[in-house]
Amino acid sequence: MKALVALILLVQLPIHKAAPAAPPAPLGCDDPESEAAAEFAVNYINGHSHHGYKFALNRIENIRVLPQGLNNDIMFLELDLLETTCHILSPTPLENCTVRSFTQHAVEGDCDVKLQKLDGKLSVLASKCHSHADSSEDVLQLCPDCPLLASLNNTDVLTTVTAALNDHNSKTADAYLRLLEIGRARIQYHPVHSVSVEFAVAATNCSAAEAKDNAEACQLLPDDQSNFGFCTATGVTRPSQDLRVDCQLYGHQVPTPDIPFLSRPGVTYSQPGQDTSAGLVPSVAQGFTNHNLRLSHNNPVASESSSSEFPTSVLSAKSVAKRAVAEVAQHDKVPHPVGFVPPPPPCPGKIRHFKI
Repeated sequence: MKALVALILLVQLPIHKAAPAAPPAPLGCDDPESEAAAEFAVNYINGHSHHGYKFALNRIENIRVLPQGLNNDIMFLELDLLETTCHILSPTPLENCTVRSFTQHAVEGDCDVKLQKLDGKLSVLASKCHSHADSSEDVLQLCPDCPLLASLNNTDVLTTVTAALNDHNSKTADAYLRLLEIGRARIQYHPVHSVSVEFAVAATNCSAAEAKDNAEACQLLPDDQSNFGFCTATGVTRPSQDLRVDCQLYGHQVPTPDIPFLSRPGVTYSQPGQDTSAGLVPSVAQGFTNHNLRLSHNNPVASESSSSEFPTSVLSAKSVAKRAVAEVAQHDKVPHPVGFVPPPPPCPGKIRHFKI
C-alpha cells in the first residue's frame, strides 16, 4: 500500500523539462563579426580583380547567417563599395588608399558575397559584383563646373593618353613604357577644354632610347622581372595647349600563382603615332566610363548545403530598411521613459564615406 501511495505521489510531481536553448541573436551589420567578414570579402574582391581600381567598403547593407553545425556557419553579405584612387596593380595597402570624392564622379560597387566560417576561419564560396558611376546630374547639381567621366575609348581620351605616354617616353632615360589599360578619364568643357586621364603601364625590355629605333620590338618584361606603374595626365587644348604628365613605376612585385597581375586582351587602337596596345576588355572598349566590377567566383568543392547560389530569402537593403522603419514606428506607440533612445536597426549598417 505504501508503495502504491509513493508511486501516485511521484506521478503527480511536476515534470521539469530542460528549456530549449534560445537561438543566437541575429548579427547586426555593424557588429564586429560582420565587419570582419566584410573586410575579408573586400580584400578577396580586390585580390581577384584584374582591371580598374581597388574598392573600399562603404556600407554593409545586409547580413544573414545560416548555421551548418558546430563552429560552421554560412554567411551572406550585401556590400556597398566605393572606388579608390589605387589601381589594382598598386602595392599600396587598401587602408592607405583614398576613396574618390563625390565631386570626382564617384563609382559605386554592389556585391553579394557568400562566405563560410569554419572553426573561426573565413573563406569565400561565391561572389557577384557590378559597379556603376554616379549620375552626371547628381555631380553637376553639387558642382556645376566639375569635369565628368568620359568613355574610355573617347577620341579625345585616346589622343591624350597617346600624347602623354609618348611625352614620357621621349623624356625619360629609363625603361620604355607600354600602355596596359586606361583606368578612367574626365573631360571638362568650360571655362577651358581639358582632358584628364589615368592609365596603367608596364616597363619593357628596351630603354626609351633603344625604343626610338624600333619600338615594336620592345616586349613586356617576364613575370619574374615585371614592373608595372601608373600615369596621370591632363591635356588642355583651349584656350591654349598644355600637357602635364606624371608616371610612377611600382617596382617588381611577386605575383600570386593563381591570380595574374593583369589580363591583357590587347585591344589595339589605331590612333596616329600610337604604338601601344591597350589592355581593355571588349565591353569597356564599347564606350563605358568605368571598368565594371564584374566578379563571379564559385568554389567547386562546396557542398550542396553550402551551394554557391544566393538564397532568394535574403532580404534586400530596401526591405530591411522598410522593416526597420516599421519597428521604430511601433516603438513610438509604446510609452518610454523620458530620454529613451530606441536601439538602431541591425541593418543596414553605417555609411563610412558618403551615399550615392
